Amino acid sequence: MNRIKKVAAVMLCLAGVLSSCSAGHTAIHTASGSHSGGVVVALAAAPASLDFTTTSGAAIPQAMMANIYEGLVRINQQGEIEPLLANDWTISEDGKNYRFNLRKGVTFSNGSPFNAQAAKFSIERVQSDAWTNGLKAQMDPVESVTAVDDYTLEVALKQRSNNWLWNMGTFVGAMFSPDGVDNLAENPIGTGPYVLDKWNVGQSLEFVAREDYWGEAPKNNRAALRYFGDAVAATNALQSGDVDVVYSMQSPELLETINARGEYSVEVGTTNGEVVLSMNPRRAPFDNPNVRKAVMYAINRQDVINTAWDGYGTDTGAVPASPADPWYFVSDQYPYDPDKARELLADVDKPIPVTISVPSLPYAQAASEMVVSQLRDVGFDVKIESTEFPAVWLAKVYKGHDFDMSIISHVEARDIPNMFGNPDYYIGFGSDEIQQLLSEADTGPKDQQDATMRKAIQTILDDAAADTLFNLPNIVVSDPAISGVPVNSVTQALPLAPISREGGKD
Repeated sequence: MNRIKKVAAVMLCLAGVLSSCSAGHTAIHTASGSHSGGVVVALAAAPASLDFTTTSGAAIPQAMMANIYEGLVRINQQGEIEPLLANDWTISEDGKNYRFNLRKGVTFSNGSPFNAQAAKFSIERVQSDAWTNGLKAQMDPVESVTAVDDYTLEVALKQRSNNWLWNMGTFVGAMFSPDGVDNLAENPIGTGPYVLDKWNVGQSLEFVAREDYWGEAPKNNRAALRYFGDAVAATNALQSGDVDVVYSMQSPELLETINARGEYSVEVGTTNGEVVLSMNPRRAPFDNPNVRKAVMYAINRQDVINTAWDGYGTDTGAVPASPADPWYFVSDQYPYDPDKARELLADVDKPIPVTISVPSLPYAQAASEMVVSQLRDVGFDVKIESTEFPAVWLAKVYKGHDFDMSIISHVEARDIPNMFGNPDYYIGFGSDEIQQLLSEADTGPKDQQDATMRKAIQTILDDAAADTLFNLPNIVVSDPAISGVPVNSVTQALPLAPISREGGKD
């Protein structure tokens, strides 16, 4: 369907919804019913579990962090580290020892106190077998943790780590109650401003504000996340009043219609989302570096952006970094050059059979259509395999490594070491050279980190490890009475507490 037909279909669909508007914005409308005094945010990908310690995927920390769980520090909208459960901290001159002064009077939602013993438990648990999420490696720099007293925590690192404290502001640094980890998949317990009220798997999550929260009270009494596999359905829900915000809008072509109506606020922020076309180097044909490089030349990334994201994405030149990262740069190494791609494939038998395992996400499905067309043009015989997300994609591609190619947005913050420094990760790269450069960037002098990271990125590009098609913008569409929605997606978290409706709580 071309863009004109797509917009026309949307307009017809919206017209049908507007003719039968629902009760409006004073209630939470979810699969479980309506609740007054809340805000509702529409999202695309639903979590398969609520336990990010054992289950991968960005949807879990997006819902849980800042709402249920908190860390010693947090990352603000500018990507800077701020105190949270720690009032302040000091760092030794050699960068190996941290001393945190913790907040007093903080409790978990089960009534247990947050203190240095709980912080020690949480950090050490990441390093234990209880955590199986691959990002647990971000806690590897820790050598020992000491609860000096109830509100003083000391952490000794094996060596300087320029990344460790920043990573503590992501879900790896979440604080857990020692007596609250028995059922993390369904009953999360944290120090955050909400407790989980209801979870309709695949449909919605509902939160209730804590009356005993240690910090500033949430701007709403209740909040809900509703999940829509179809971007038009999410937009329809906004138009009908069933949701207040469409966060990280998945079909930017709908903005033309939305802006024309003039009834909603539209903001565009930044994300850590690199939309990556992965090529499995564990099997043919992508065990051949020339085949991978041919793919890099065969893809017109701007065409993909125009098709999949209506021109709103950022072409990084295949660089797997966010424009917000301090080591970001735009590469010109792989311009669109189908003749160069054919030259690299000259000695490869054709057609080259390839299957793209495409997750059931709108941007991935749209991008895959353009990718297939351009790869066929240079000699690939490409088939699309629709893969349900998250469960099937995680099992088949992420864990099983049973794929030729795939397309997905990597939204974890500063995740190059995990993506390309870990040979067991689904992308399948992690050469000695890359691992050495990533290690030097982390453990070397802080003022050399950015330059060393750029060298690591250049090595990744030289190996054609993957093609970063574009960096995702964060498009937020909301009722104009709603304020406080975080526009920049800097870490995985989507804080709900700052979101309010004009006139205050109901």
